[in-house]
Amino acid sequence: MKSLEECRAALDAADRQIVRLFEERMMIAREVAAYKIEHGLPVLDRSREEAVLQSRAGMLADPYWAPSVRELYECIMALSRAEQEKLLQAEKERS
Repeated sequence: MKSLEECRAALDAADRQIVRLFEERMMIAREVAAYKIEHGLPVLDRSREEAVLQSRAGMLADPYWAPSVRELYECIMALSRAEQEKLLQAEKERS
């Protein structure tokens, strides 16, 4: 059995990866926003979001975590939409 300190160190290492990947994902969301602005598309695409939710749950090795992964991605996508909305609003104000 690992010690508490070892478990916490492993969590810290995992969190560093999660934070780096979150930042990368948010930068990509900005690119998506630029595309949507240029092509007059809405920020929210419910069918795409549902497909993402199902896909991410399908990536799990253990389906036990499916409800948690769904909740996680609902939150991540809400943050992405908020960022896209900010960029869309800034673009409208420039026009």
